[in-house]
Amino acid sequence: MVLKESDPALEDGDPAPDFELPGVDGETYTLDSFADNEALLIVFTCNHCPYAKAKFDHLNELAASYEGAAVVGINPNDAEEYPDDSFEAMVEYVDDGTIAYDAYLRDESQEVAEAYGAVCTPDPFLFANEDGEFRLAYQGRLDDAMDPDSDATEFYVQQAIESILAGEPVDVEWRHSQGCSIKWRD
Repeated sequence: MVLKESDPALEDGDPAPDFELPGVDGETYTLDSFADNEALLIVFTCNHCPYAKAKFDHLNELAASYEGAAVVGINPNDAEEYPDDSFEAMVEYVDDGTIAYDAYLRDESQEVAEAYGAVCTPDPFLFANEDGEFRLAYQGRLDDAMDPDSDATEFYVQQAIESILAGEPVDVEWRHSQGCSIKWRD
C-alpha cells in the first residue's frame, strides 16, 4: 500500500470531463446519465484499498440520502496486478450489498482517472449541475477521518452536497484526499 495525497487536474468551476464507462449493472454510463441530478459525486475508488473500504458505508449512505445527488464510484485500478479490483469482483461487491452507489463503473483504460487527475483511492470530485453542465464545486476528503480505523466527526462532502441542493455556494474548505495510490498499468 502506498499512501498518496490528491493533486487534481481540475479547478473550482471546471467542467467535468466526459466519459463512457461500463457499469456493473450491464449499462454504459456517461455524464448525461446523471443529468437529472443537481449534484454529482464521482469517487475514484476500488475494492481492496483499506482507505477506500473504510468509506463504503459513508458513500452508500450519501447515495441513499439525497434524491438530487448521484454517487458514482469509478474503479481505475490495474485488475491484472490487483484481481480484487476486477470487474467481476466489482459485481460481487454490488450484488452482496457492500457497495450501493448509484453506479459503480470500470475505467479499464485508466483514461478517465487521468483526465480528472485522480491519484488515490478514494479520490472524490463533487460537481454541481449548472444549466445542464456539471462544474467542479468541491474536490477533497470525504470527511475528517484520516485513517481507516478512525471515526469521522466532520463530513465535508455531505456539507458540500447539502449546499448545492439548497442552491447555495459551496464554502467547504478543500482538503487533499488521501488513500492508496491508483494502481496504474506500466
